[in-house]
Amino acid sequence: MSYLMKGVKCCSPMNQMHKVPGTLFKAHILKNILGINEQQFKISRTLSQLSSEKANSYTYVIVGAGSAGCVLANRLTEDPLSTVLLLEAGPKDTLLGSKRLMWKIHMPAALTYNLCDEKYNWYYHTTSQKHMDNRIMYWPRGRVWGGSSSLNAMVYIRGHAEDYNRWSREGAIGWDYEHCLPYFKKAQTHELGPDQYRGGNGPLYVSRGKTNHPLHHAFLEATQQAGYPFTDDMNGYQQEGFGWMDMTVHRGQRWSTASAYLRPAMSRPNLSVAEKTLVTKILFQGTKSVGVEYVKNGQRKKAFASKEVILSGGAINSPQLLMLSGIGNADDLKKLGIPVVCHLPGVGQNLQDHLEVYVQQKCTKPITLYNAQKPVNMVRIGLEWLWKFTGEGATAHLESGGFIRSEPGVPHPDIQFHFLPSQVIDHGRVASTMEAYQVHVGPMRSTSVGWLKLKSTDPNDHPIIEPNYMSTERDIWEFRQCVKLTREIFAQKAFEKFRGPEILPGKHVQSDKEIDAFIRQKADSAYHPSCTCKMGQLSDSTAVVDPQTKVIGVENLRVVDASIMPSVVSGNLNAPTIMIAEKAADIIKGLPSLQEKNVPVYKPKTLETQR
Repeated sequence: MSYLMKGVKCCSPMNQMHKVPGTLFKAHILKNILGINEQQFKISRTLSQLSSEKANSYTYVIVGAGSAGCVLANRLTEDPLSTVLLLEAGPKDTLLGSKRLMWKIHMPAALTYNLCDEKYNWYYHTTSQKHMDNRIMYWPRGRVWGGSSSLNAMVYIRGHAEDYNRWSREGAIGWDYEHCLPYFKKAQTHELGPDQYRGGNGPLYVSRGKTNHPLHHAFLEATQQAGYPFTDDMNGYQQEGFGWMDMTVHRGQRWSTASAYLRPAMSRPNLSVAEKTLVTKILFQGTKSVGVEYVKNGQRKKAFASKEVILSGGAINSPQLLMLSGIGNADDLKKLGIPVVCHLPGVGQNLQDHLEVYVQQKCTKPITLYNAQKPVNMVRIGLEWLWKFTGEGATAHLESGGFIRSEPGVPHPDIQFHFLPSQVIDHGRVASTMEAYQVHVGPMRSTSVGWLKLKSTDPNDHPIIEPNYMSTERDIWEFRQCVKLTREIFAQKAFEKFRGPEILPGKHVQSDKEIDAFIRQKADSAYHPSCTCKMGQLSDSTAVVDPQTKVIGVENLRVVDASIMPSVVSGNLNAPTIMIAEKAADIIKGLPSLQEKNVPVYKPKTLETQR
């Protein structure tokens, strides 16, 4: 009140009061009081906004609680002075705190349920693929705590050492094998114990299959009869060859990044997690990222980051959010009426994926998983898993596999095999019809490259996804090799007592032309989209982030997920994505990179032969 009186006194000197008529005096006083109240209201409103921003402000805001986001949430909250908000579009991966009640996620053998369920899945589809008989391809991606690590087949494959050395040559300086291997190890606890390649003290538990299935043994024996080496660790010294695959399964349960990284950090007071929260826009002051806008329960809200916003939405969602926020190709953004924050033409470009095809053989003995898929047996298997986390429900059954070179002169493997003692039809959306076994086989370094773009300015609209599959002669040739080399393995003596007629491609498919037609009709995504926000040097006009994972041309914004790979690795993507997040966490914290020099890696004695 004293301030008010001073204001009145200042504006109404006593020596002038007697000259002001009563009505005019009252109006004069009222005008001043109202003016001051309006000023106070503006100050009050500004203070209220600042208070609200402070209440919704964190050191870091992470978008996406998937394979990378969960890792970052854990590692960045190790510092008690850093506060983190983790935003996930999908639901939690537990019900009432129970994994058993969410058995469709946590029972390894139940994996196909969520590959086909929109509740935990973005359920993307590509454009019509002109080189594949105009088929529209299905792309499941995780939309749940753990992201795609809560939906995938739990195969733990790192790729080849030369993939990371290639990244370094492509501009991702500091991401060569000797700088990446330590982060694979940091993440991992392998059940066989630590060594020069395996970790022994990380949150991500990795195990080998326990079924000892005769068809897995037959497959590995057949590969050796065909002249390929056995490798005791395809993530270690020697990727080339066939052997037992590592899996992110721990004590009979799927070990997603939500289990490995997020849940152990949930008790920290500096971590906040929100589910069913769709981030719609990155907020900027000029070119400085200051927070995000999101929708939760139908309400539009904002969260602010004092240090950085980090996108970990994956190879589709991260570029989509960048473009929705005004970072991307300026011409494309202007067409949609999106104000341009930064012209970055590489956003959404360089899309790479792995295609695979199933080569299937009928089995003459009733030992496949066909019987296990009958309702009575499924109940029995389910009850055993719910009770003890053991039995046929405790594995994804992709327990053996391998990597080979497609032809002489190829320096390291470019074809991958997963063997399954069962038949899969249409991503598991159609029930198996007979006793059969199969391999999933496909090229690892496809030369076909695609893109994705916004369909509209609505964040709920899926982007236009154009993988441009099978658009090069090299890809067509490699897939022919995949079929021919698989048939050669299945024809070996080890399969004699199990081998029935070929189901796919079928004995009528023999010529190159017939094999090519089969590939166009039946090949499908192996669910490895990547490289759409590629890491590179500032001089590279197609790069989106620099080797520190910072988005080029803006401040306080990073991307950390599979989208920043400069090129796709030779294998599954979950383990590399976790490694990327582990390494990025150290970069964000300002720590020097871990490094292990001169770790030996197998090289073929000669490149003059294919095997």
